[in-house]
Amino acid sequence: MRVVTFAGAHACGKTAVIMKAVQNLKEQGIHAAVMKLDCISSEDDKIYERVGIPTVKYLSGNTCPDHFFVQSIEQAYAWARERGADMLVTESAGLCGRCSPHIRDIPAVCVIDCLSGISAPFKIGPMLWYADYVVITKGDLVSPTEREIFLYNVKKANRKARVFFVNGLNGQGIYKLDQILQTTGEIQAITDKYLRFTMPAAVCTYCAGQTKVGGNDAVTRIKAGMLEE
Repeated sequence: MRVVTFAGAHACGKTAVIMKAVQNLKEQGIHAAVMKLDCISSEDDKIYERVGIPTVKYLSGNTCPDHFFVQSIEQAYAWARERGADMLVTESAGLCGRCSPHIRDIPAVCVIDCLSGISAPFKIGPMLWYADYVVITKGDLVSPTEREIFLYNVKKANRKARVFFVNGLNGQGIYKLDQILQTTGEIQAITDKYLRFTMPAAVCTYCAGQTKVGGNDAVTRIKAGMLEE
């Protein structure tokens, strides 16, 4: 079965892009299932299911979604195989710029939108740096100059990735992504594979639920920032 990971910031258009791509693949005889990962709540699974796309939803709650993703991906992979899917598409929670849900030897897609600001590509970490493909959305909502600057900055942040614009509402540009997904190789198992980059750290009592600020109660390896005037 084929596996593709999608990652991107909150509200960048991941679901719209995935839905358009998966619907087109279905017309080509490739049936995909979606692993939807979010933090607090999500209705995206209902959006997928309304168009006939099998979906399993995970909510990480107060846990880092990357850690939750790694613990759940094997289960989602087995679920997709049982459903007879040809491809499993994973959609990250988009919690922060430090997310790192991409796996070695599995195609990785980063979705980023033009409305996030022209400097956004430099603020997003591993999910952009280590992506094989970068999909830029909402390009129709900014000026041509802003589009070009944004594209330049994306290519500067990741010089190896293939980059293209996609309109998640009408599907314009989605054929390029479909061509890539159609040529994705199959994998026999996801166990024992490795992430492309380390996950965000969870190393202190605040990570475990502490809420008191300051004092000697916090147990952490994180040092306070240096005050510069």
